[in-house]
Amino acid sequence: MAKSPKKTTFGKVLRYMKGYRVPFAVSLVLAALIVAGTLYIPILAGQAIDLAVGKDNVDFKGIFRLLVIIGTVCGVTALCQWIMNVINNKITFGIVRKLRRDAFVKLQSLPLSYLDTKPVGDTVSRVISDVDQFGDGLLMGFSQFFTGILTILGTIGFMISISIPITVVVVVITPLSLFVAAFIAKNTFSLFKAQSETRAEQTALIDEMIGEHKVVAAFSHEDEALERFDEINGRLQKSSLKALFYSSLTNPCTRFVNNLVYAAVAFVGAMICIKQGDVTGGLTVGGLFSLLNYANQYTKPFNEISGVVTELQNSLACASRLFELIDRPSQTPDAPNAHILTEDEVDGNVSIEDVSFSYTPDRELIRDFNLSIEKGQRVAIVGPTGCGKTTVINLLMRFYDVDSGSIRVSGHDIRELTRGSLRASYGMVLQDTWLKSGTIRENIIMGKPDATDDEIIGAAKLTHAHSFIRRLPQGYDTVIGEDGGSLSQGQKQLLCITRVLLSLPPMLILDEATSSIDTRTEIIIQNSFALMMKGRTSFIVAHRLSTIKEADIILVMDNGRIIEKGNHEELLSKGGFYANLWNSQFE
Repeated sequence: MAKSPKKTTFGKVLRYMKGYRVPFAVSLVLAALIVAGTLYIPILAGQAIDLAVGKDNVDFKGIFRLLVIIGTVCGVTALCQWIMNVINNKITFGIVRKLRRDAFVKLQSLPLSYLDTKPVGDTVSRVISDVDQFGDGLLMGFSQFFTGILTILGTIGFMISISIPITVVVVVITPLSLFVAAFIAKNTFSLFKAQSETRAEQTALIDEMIGEHKVVAAFSHEDEALERFDEINGRLQKSSLKALFYSSLTNPCTRFVNNLVYAAVAFVGAMICIKQGDVTGGLTVGGLFSLLNYANQYTKPFNEISGVVTELQNSLACASRLFELIDRPSQTPDAPNAHILTEDEVDGNVSIEDVSFSYTPDRELIRDFNLSIEKGQRVAIVGPTGCGKTTVINLLMRFYDVDSGSIRVSGHDIRELTRGSLRASYGMVLQDTWLKSGTIRENIIMGKPDATDDEIIGAAKLTHAHSFIRRLPQGYDTVIGEDGGSLSQGQKQLLCITRVLLSLPPMLILDEATSSIDTRTEIIIQNSFALMMKGRTSFIVAHRLSTIKEADIILVMDNGRIIEKGNHEELLSKGGFYANLWNSQFE
């Protein structure tokens, strides 16, 4: 019989707790001491009452001695409570830290197909918001669940020592609250999971709207975006209210049962304790006081545990979404005997043999693709949108594996190479720039951390980035924000090109690398590219055909196939697809 998702998730959480066995054991011991101290105080208070009630001479000395003991027990209990909270915090946030790290590590190993098809906001919500919700529930569980269980067991023991009949009354009535809490908890897990999923959908929309705010504003899409947000926000409100409504029933229901218990203890205790004005039955007024305290302390953990159980439903629902990410299949790992391609081995020869590939089985893209490239050749790939240009780059970099056929670099099938060494063989400049938060210098040296200032400035001068960098407030030490901050798109692209020029690996990939640069700067950059590409195998993807005139081989693609191949003059003389593309620029 298959395990329920909740049980499976709980089992995974327990595995994360294995590394905290010792702190967990210490926490349990402290919880036991706290409970023992808390339950011992009513006994002492009852004894003090008996020294004062029904006595001709009140034993003040005895009462004072008991008060000192009560104060000492309270102090020790408070200290144990503080230490237990510190340990519980350490366990909880240690587990949260490990969960977040495992999730982030998984993101690094997930296949690109997953990241291409999942909203960024949903993934961010799982790693940030869902983990926070899980941590809150786990901390509440550590703080209240075990203490509550021990309190229940301890109060039963103390009550038995005072009065067995009253203990029976308490034990018989109280389980009603557990049945109520269990019924509600069973039906709230799915509600809390729906709440988490809707919250992730909202986060994804907010991320999308912030990231593409210019596009939203340019097309006056604000009203439609707000309408979509209101629809998701409304669903989040409904799912949250429904989850909280059912979960909030737990406390009033258990309190009602607990009040019944308290009333029953008071009534039965009074009947036993007082008979025609005399104290009989072996139960003193102090003993009744203690019993009433124990009845209250016995029922209180049921309220706390029911609250913990409800919170744990939310916590486990969030954890299940996180484990869905962590348990996703990683990309095919490097073979155990995978070859590490060194820079000296890379001769620049690349061959693509009978390659076929599609992103989805029902839609074929690359078919029977064959190409042989020799060291130092510049290969340009052109064609209409969706013809497979960027897909070829994804396959060369092994962001995706081919469905059939093979790609060989320097005589090695790239599936037999480590991904890291293969990708280190390429310098890549994409249309979409990526800069991290940090200084200009830190962004440039990402490919060559040990670069000297002279090397950095030399590379920046070649790409003509030096002129705008030196005008920045702190020059190369200017700190830029996420994705380049206030830099223009062209300036960000120049920094990305400088980064590749500095490291200068054996092969290059330029995917619309000058699309964000003005024509005048593009001409200058082309000279830098010519210097970079000299003696290096290079792949150039471009829509502006003027950037690829000097390529040794121009591949014209359509529907995933090469329909024309040759240099600029050869293709123009054929008067085919490329010639039409070229001439259309001047119409």
